[in-house]
Amino acid sequence: MHRHHSMICKGCWQNLHLPVLLRGPLSIPYRMVGLRPSRMNPNTCTFCELAFTRIMKARNVTIDATVLFADLRGYTAASQSLASSEMNSTLDAFYDECAEAIWQHDGLLNKTLGDAIMAVFNFPIRQDDHAAQAVRVARQIQRRWRARRTELVEGLDIGEDSLCIGIGISSGKVSFGEFGQSHRDLTAIGTVVNTAARAQSVARAGQILVTGAVRDRCDQDMVNRDGTKYDLKGLATPVELYDAGEADRQRLA
Repeated sequence: MHRHHSMICKGCWQNLHLPVLLRGPLSIPYRMVGLRPSRMNPNTCTFCELAFTRIMKARNVTIDATVLFADLRGYTAASQSLASSEMNSTLDAFYDECAEAIWQHDGLLNKTLGDAIMAVFNFPIRQDDHAAQAVRVARQIQRRWRARRTELVEGLDIGEDSLCIGIGISSGKVSFGEFGQSHRDLTAIGTVVNTAARAQSVARAGQILVTGAVRDRCDQDMVNRDGTKYDLKGLATPVELYDAGEADRQRLA
């Protein structure tokens, strides 16, 4: 997997103007004090994951962000009939393709959740167009996975939609920081996160569904302006979601 690695931490440089070296011989002193590339984004460091919370003397802060969930459809069902090595290689490939797309657009791969992932945009690397960046990532994930899936499922007895990806995206205010007592988890929480997860759950295989907040922050040619209302689990009122897939936009052009 080809990754575009930065020599300095983008988050620390942008937010604190500190040139924290991540790679090369000059990075050794930083590693000796615990500063190393973050697993959530190798172009940021372990300190800048918590920089805002430490500076503001709070365990969590409210930020404007875009949250993306992507889920590998039919993984559990397929795992019951296929060899564990085949399923493990499929899941590894799913994580790799998602991570590559997210990191290329300065997002944070915040969680891997079995056969799903959660990404956050606009933290710690700030982006004025973070909603549009998340849509670009979603499209890149779908493009990359279509090509990768063809190789992975060749000769396998699975359904047409099995091991495809559904994606949901939402934007707005989230709480980001450390949550929990005995086990602290660095993540984002709030209605925006829940809505993105629920949007992903109703997305069809190969589909990208976004909320109205994401649509309003993107150029008109990026998202279908005609939405569909969905009853999302855990939400009191129906939510209008919009298709942001490239194939859908091409049909409308």
